[in-house]
Amino acid sequence: MIQSCPSLTDCTPCVTSWKEIGRMFTMRARLHGLSQALKANMVREKVISVCLVCRNSHKLASIQAISKLNEKKQNSIIFPFKDLERYLVKNVNKMNFQMFAPSYEDIGNAERFFTPSNKHFIDYFTSAVRIDHAPATAQPEVCFIGRSNVGKSSLIKSLFSLVPGIEVRVSKNPGHTKKMNFFKVGKAFTVVDMPGYGYRAPSDFVEMVESYLQARQNLKRTFLLLDASVGIQEADQIAIEMCEEFGIPYVLVLTKIDRSQQGNLLKIILEVQEVIEKQTSGCFPQPFLVSSLNYSGIHLLRCFIAHTTGSLQINEHNSSSLRSMGNSTKT
Repeated sequence: MIQSCPSLTDCTPCVTSWKEIGRMFTMRARLHGLSQALKANMVREKVISVCLVCRNSHKLASIQAISKLNEKKQNSIIFPFKDLERYLVKNVNKMNFQMFAPSYEDIGNAERFFTPSNKHFIDYFTSAVRIDHAPATAQPEVCFIGRSNVGKSSLIKSLFSLVPGIEVRVSKNPGHTKKMNFFKVGKAFTVVDMPGYGYRAPSDFVEMVESYLQARQNLKRTFLLLDASVGIQEADQIAIEMCEEFGIPYVLVLTKIDRSQQGNLLKIILEVQEVIEKQTSGCFPQPFLVSSLNYSGIHLLRCFIAHTTGSLQINEHNSSSLRSMGNSTKT
């Protein structure tokens, strides 16, 4: 049985003990409060960080932002060819420039695949330097190839601009991408950023890229990027011939359309269209025009990627001029 001290005021050891206990409880309370404050601050900083990333993303990155513009501006951003169409002479066939013309509803539905959620995770997945190092997956894939400094990484960053904090490295120096970089888009599809060919290309570029293009069974479409300010170069012609030789379905994408005057841009587009018609059989008839700077054509390209991977079914009744890919002899 513990006997209490008859007089705390006269018992120095007891007084000291009780004071220590009080200090201990006070310290625990303070530590608990500090811990809670730190947790709250971390959550607050995380929310602020995400908000800042979203705020710093391009003002035209989402279809919702574009819907606030007037109809003419909307069309010029989503369908950049419309701004050039009026300059064409009457005998030029415009049909191939409108093979894929989804509705605004379709484009809005496609944007959901490029918008992360708790159930739809989008992020850099892994890198590989050889085909046998590439991740084994049955998920549909699309890949982007092109000359060094054509704007591949910038384009992919624009496609994923609605994903806060995604790691897409963009450099001013050509030849920055040295590996095959895989970006997983939920359970829907994978986007692959390939090393650039030409200046400062990796020494094992041929072994890396050609092996991937030939062997990757789940590759649904290859996007071959061309610089719209200079047109098709010799290295690009070789890349086109490579895609034709491999018999893979591919698309020509003209990047940096903001850097070229309308007259020069239209001339290059018509030259590219002539190459598609006369020199290719596996290329999609319609070239895509994009700018990572002002987001022209980005929303349309998102929709095409979602559609070509089988993730999105286009509602033809809501489309003004959609032509099914299956109606063309080219795939």
